[in-house]
Amino acid sequence: METAASSRSGPQARLGGAGLRAFFAIAERWGLRVAEQRRLLGDPPESTFYKWKRERDGALSRDVLERISYVLGIFKDLAILFPEPARADAWVRAPNAAPTFGGRSALERMLSGNVADLYVVRQYLDAQRGWG
Repeated sequence: METAASSRSGPQARLGGAGLRAFFAIAERWGLRVAEQRRLLGDPPESTFYKWKRERDGALSRDVLERISYVLGIFKDLAILFPEPARADAWVRAPNAAPTFGGRSALERMLSGNVADLYVVRQYLDAQRGWG
């Protein structure tokens, strides 16, 4: 039988700290406001979000881990496509004429609140790299 203590030591708990530290570092690089950060994480309650931000650790749901995974992949793809960090970071907010974005920025697409939109941005960047 799983206890509260054993559930905290599972793979999701172990990934939580690393995932949150990476997410908040990327959020800082991209200049994301708190509301944008919360939206990308699936709109957790404010108290939960601020605890994660303060402690940079916590057991995360599968949904939050999936969202962080997509953000990490997007960040990695941008670093490969744009070796100059400032250009890679700026791409997220730049209007994009590609049909995937319809003149909006990738960040606008990602902020829809749907995890599928994070996937679409990641898929687009993978295709730009020749992986899709």
